[in-house]
Amino acid sequence: MEKNNNNLHADDQQMLANGHGLANGNGSVHSAQVKSAPPQATGWLESLLNSWDAFADVAWFIICCIGYILQDLYYIAFGYPEKELNSDIALITGGGNGLGRQLAERLGKMGTKVIIWDINKKGIAETVEIVKEAGGYCKGYVVDISKKEEVYKAADVIREEVGDVTLLINNAGVVSGLHLLDTPDHLIERSFNVNVMAHFWTTKAFLPKMIENDRGHIATIASLAGHVGISKLVDYCASKFAAVGFDEALRLELEVLGHTNIRTTCICPFFIQATGMFDDVNARWVPTLNPNDVADRVIVAIKKNEKLAVIPGFLKVLLSFKWTFPWGCVGGLLKRLVPDASPQGLPSSIVSPLPSNAKATSADIAALDAELSSVTLPAKPPSMLIQRTPSLGERVL
Repeated sequence: MEKNNNNLHADDQQMLANGHGLANGNGSVHSAQVKSAPPQATGWLESLLNSWDAFADVAWFIICCIGYILQDLYYIAFGYPEKELNSDIALITGGGNGLGRQLAERLGKMGTKVIIWDINKKGIAETVEIVKEAGGYCKGYVVDISKKEEVYKAADVIREEVGDVTLLINNAGVVSGLHLLDTPDHLIERSFNVNVMAHFWTTKAFLPKMIENDRGHIATIASLAGHVGISKLVDYCASKFAAVGFDEALRLELEVLGHTNIRTTCICPFFIQATGMFDDVNARWVPTLNPNDVADRVIVAIKKNEKLAVIPGFLKVLLSFKWTFPWGCVGGLLKRLVPDASPQGLPSSIVSPLPSNAKATSADIAALDAELSSVTLPAKPPSMLIQRTPSLGERVL
């Protein structure tokens, strides 16, 4: 008798549930059996596809890495391509003195339209005059970049009066130079507000137009202190570490979003002479840097679209030792490299905190600058404040 497939035994039903095919008398397979797929086979196939995707991704990554290495070797042998900056509009924060002024002067000579921001009106006027005397274009504005409202307002003024900024150089910086427990809260906040938080405000103010025009460059003047810790510079190092991280994360985010024509460069110099911040720092083995040489190196890094410029260059090799050797070796080297990075004998009024309900005004800042300028130092002081000119770009609070 022919078996009725509508009344299957329990064993046969189990076979169907497991996806095994039962043939009828003519050797045909039920549609229900055809529709069901073996879960073991599906899982195995999925795993195979995932493994293949991972393998292909790793292989493509290795191929790209080899390409980038070969490209870099080619550039090292025959020179990196350089872009022209004569059609750019450059904004330099802290351009009233020191490195900011040196950069403004060089860019002005190249034909770049230069805009400087600072809190020191006299310093701004001097920089504008220097650039114009050299045949360049320069305009200056009094802006406290630690206040985002001022940054956004000044950015709107620049767009109306000059045009869209295509080169942003976040140069302004401050340092307190005290042991952490001796550093008042308002100076720690000031270090972060100027050294890194201002980068967020300036970037948010000018990046949208860079993206819209598919053209732009953001340079971060950080520090070697953004890669290693130094005693008496806890707040300064922490803010510069943040500035280095800001640059790297921003660069990656722009690449992910497809804005590959917006470039970023992070500049990490050793201590620079004659800027008012680290003029007389007690450093050994590595000489302090000439601001003219640093300014030249910054311009070259921007023109070549370099991602990271450590100054002097050989310190980039030494930085790799930080993650290779035990902390005893690293800490011992840092203590010997910079025995004392901090000024001595600052007036007590400079480090005294502001009242909790008080806000610093432009008059307060000007008075602070005047007091810093009047500091009398010993003949051979370990201070960083020798012959300093007050300027937000090169100021010690």
